[in-house]
Amino acid sequence: MTKSLEVCVDSYESAVAAIAGGATRLELCSSLVDGGLTPTPGLLLQVLEYSKKVPIFCMLRCRPGNFVYTSEEIEVMKKDAMILQKYGANGFVFGALNANDEVDMKQCREIIMACFPHPVTFHRAFDVCKRPTIEIEVIIDLGFKRVLTSGQQTTAQLGVKLIKNLMEQVGERICIMAGGGITKQNLAFIMEHTEAKEYHGSFKKVKEAADKEKKGEVDVGNEKIYVTDQDCVAEIVHILKTV
Repeated sequence: MTKSLEVCVDSYESAVAAIAGGATRLELCSSLVDGGLTPTPGLLLQVLEYSKKVPIFCMLRCRPGNFVYTSEEIEVMKKDAMILQKYGANGFVFGALNANDEVDMKQCREIIMACFPHPVTFHRAFDVCKRPTIEIEVIIDLGFKRVLTSGQQTTAQLGVKLIKNLMEQVGERICIMAGGGITKQNLAFIMEHTEAKEYHGSFKKVKEAADKEKKGEVDVGNEKIYVTDQDCVAEIVHILKTV
């Protein structure tokens, strides 16, 4: 059965590398160092100018931190969804919880309605839920099309047992996408122990600076820049096709 790979990217350079490496789908974000935030319409348009062959799902997350949102923050993300739809987004990625780490049904319904008719993925906020086998049923009932999860562990490799159990529970009702710390070294293990159809990762590397010497005393703009490693994506795709 064909396996697919979603690569999360937060820059034009990374998007190009992911597509060239063979990604099936992009999760387009800004600021992956913060776990991924809503991308700008400009970034979406630029990536679409490069290629319209690979579906682009846009993150809807208006700030870093937890997944408990105010009604005003939900309004921000609904407006973002409408704008990004207008400019060509193929789908969206979102998740909202209440103070008890349960899926916030009201807020999720509002976002799914704002994104309609495009599919919406429930992101790794799921990995914070205290009762995953119950919350997955809520997510299905709300109309999400897939869930991204590491099996509530720091990596998908450690979470294979829950991922497998969730897949057996949901059958074909929703797609369980394995993600979190996936590498070319552990992918075959994760595939064998989950039998997931979809996989997710950033597969990033540090970008070499053109000028490695810091100029002046002010330490602004000298943070490391991470970009998608095209060769790594290609190796991951190869494993998915051959294992």
